[in-house]
Amino acid sequence: MRQSQLFTKTRKEVPSDEVSKNAQLLIRAGFIHKEMAGVYSYLPLGFRVLNKIIAIIREEMNAIGGIEMMMAELQPSELYKKTNRWDDSVVDVWFKTKLSGGEEIGLAFTHDEMLTNILREHVSSYRDLPKYIYHFQTKFRNELRAKSGIMRGREFLMKDLYSFTVSQEELDAFYEECKEAYMRVFERCGIGDKTFFTFASGGTFSKYSHEFQTVSEAGEDIVYVHEGKKMAVNKEVLTDEVLNDIGLSRGDLVEKKSIEVGNIFKQGTRFPDAAGLTYLDKEGEQKSIYMGGYGIGITRLMGTIVELLSDDKGIIWPKEVAPFAVHLVRLGEKAETATFADELYAELRKKGIEVLYDDRDLRPGEKFADSDLIGIPVRFVISDKTVAEGKVEVKYRTSSDSKLLSYEETIKLL
Repeated sequence: MRQSQLFTKTRKEVPSDEVSKNAQLLIRAGFIHKEMAGVYSYLPLGFRVLNKIIAIIREEMNAIGGIEMMMAELQPSELYKKTNRWDDSVVDVWFKTKLSGGEEIGLAFTHDEMLTNILREHVSSYRDLPKYIYHFQTKFRNELRAKSGIMRGREFLMKDLYSFTVSQEELDAFYEECKEAYMRVFERCGIGDKTFFTFASGGTFSKYSHEFQTVSEAGEDIVYVHEGKKMAVNKEVLTDEVLNDIGLSRGDLVEKKSIEVGNIFKQGTRFPDAAGLTYLDKEGEQKSIYMGGYGIGITRLMGTIVELLSDDKGIIWPKEVAPFAVHLVRLGEKAETATFADELYAELRKKGIEVLYDDRDLRPGEKFADSDLIGIPVRFVISDKTVAEGKVEVKYRTSSDSKLLSYEETIKLL
């Protein structure tokens, strides 16, 4: 992409109505546009990052047997009345409306009930199980607080995976697989070293649920971390009984603020039973199906990456989620400089390398400031001076040093 054709622009000033670092930087760098509190549009650069995160998650979910689909966002009330989650006193984040005929519907805050209802037409026998079904979908939640940028939105993108198995043992086995897959996701997104498998309340489903909490001063949660075991306990369940259960000592834990970037929980038979979703075993007996839920907030994860991986100049994207692999910055006014840069841009594209080409007519300082703010991991600089030497200046976002490479070495680097 040529930067001169990118309709978004960077901003020097910090948005006055944003207090979170992730929103401030993403708006200044031209990744997102704020529509209202808790609601953002994702501009070309931001949309590319979201798609990179989605690609990582999709790859990891497919690797453990996940099957992707897409579900509706308008939810019929009768599905939730069966599980007592239509009542606002039970679920207080619904956005509800009425159709022209008077029927009340909701905008999806989750999809447990909808998927179990769908599976009634497709699962009847033990031969139809297990099933591990996931989707990427917009969720709507009427949050009272929406002051954390894209980390707590009223409209946000989420990955849900739901498992359906014939037994608790089968559910437990997949649960462990999913736990490992989640840690691989966070490692590939650049925050694995700060993310901890965290014990939390199981609510009505089981003794415990598990969260993936990323340590950050921007977090809204309090967790107690065991660095050595890469585990944590949410403050809400920190008791001697819990610590005994999971083999941790209070003296080995350190209190930290954190951001919840994912959660997994064993739902048991509650939702399948309410929907009338069962299966016939080998003896022809009707049995309950065991369900698990596994969520990652895509937009929240993007915001968390920015909170952790940024400096006073701007964002520092990890390689796998960066909007482009390289930022090609052209300086100077000589025709041969423009020709050299154009040829390198064309060759990078030919090799399948994603490149943002700053071909704008701006001063070097403005271009470098924009490049730091946008945060692409590698920068190639083409100037009158480098072209005279037949070289390309290469600089990494995480380093103040640079080096000169030949045209061929530059191509090989990526």
